[in-house]
Amino acid sequence: MTAPFQAALEAGDLDALRACPKADLHVHAIMGGNRDFIREQTGRDVAPLEGVLGSMAEMDAWSRDQTGELFTGAAGRAFAVEATFVQARRDGVTRIEVGADVWDTTFYDGSGAAVWAMLRDAHARGAPEVEWIPQMGLSRHCPFKALEYWMAPMLELGVFKTLDLSGDEFAQPIAVFAPLYRRAKAAGVRLKAHVGEWGTADDVWRAVELLELDEVQHGIAAADSPQVMRALADAGIRLNICPTSNLKLGRVARMRDHPIRRLYDAGVRVTVNTDDVLLFGSSLSQEFLALFQAGVMSAAELDAVRMEGLRER
Repeated sequence: MTAPFQAALEAGDLDALRACPKADLHVHAIMGGNRDFIREQTGRDVAPLEGVLGSMAEMDAWSRDQTGELFTGAAGRAFAVEATFVQARRDGVTRIEVGADVWDTTFYDGSGAAVWAMLRDAHARGAPEVEWIPQMGLSRHCPFKALEYWMAPMLELGVFKTLDLSGDEFAQPIAVFAPLYRRAKAAGVRLKAHVGEWGTADDVWRAVELLELDEVQHGIAAADSPQVMRALADAGIRLNICPTSNLKLGRVARMRDHPIRRLYDAGVRVTVNTDDVLLFGSSLSQEFLALFQAGVMSAAELDAVRMEGLRER
């Protein structure tokens, strides 16, 4: 008998896809929220991106233009996080890795505990039934000393389970962040970083080695190198991939050519995720359906990818 998830893909049934458990392991709280919920709460409609952007700077400009003051300040951050949990619940996501950037402490007088309370309360309001894996984020353009200062009160709480580095891949060399990653690893935090979205396959492997990563956010450039794909597969490094994001930022020309196919065939562990639902206009259920309808992967293969996201590490 065909599994429910596979049957839903083959029927193109989004409601049935939403009913199947899923994990979103690469989503940003500030732009990961549910559009309907935001409109219900504020009367403002955040229209998804049309067309293709050419850079991270263009993406940031679009976000500022569309959201305005919605997510600024402590109250705005809390609302954004709640909207992200609501999105997860309404799309049938049963596990989510999401949290706050360490510089969010600047909205709370440097208090990591206050940031934690905000996140915990947003989860309780938005999706208490969804398994939540709290994440700390580092912005790659920020000075090292500032990141070190902001991260300390969050790390010492012992509640954050993952660390991620995001932003402009070319802002600073990846080695700059190694001391922060060493501290997080010593505290038992799982290590992730955005790399290989804009850079090269060699950049992906360099980040894995220098930061001792457990997972890579994006990492699609690895598909350009059989050697890097083999190394990732041998090391069991998982890539948390966001297909529509890659398409809308011009990293992939057509969905049917998405490199997740080559990565999967090379034995690299992969998952499918949303990145920024508000920006890219695609839920997790829609991400899976888009890959299936473009002929990138079969229903059985996508079901295996779905289960990869749900498996305990």
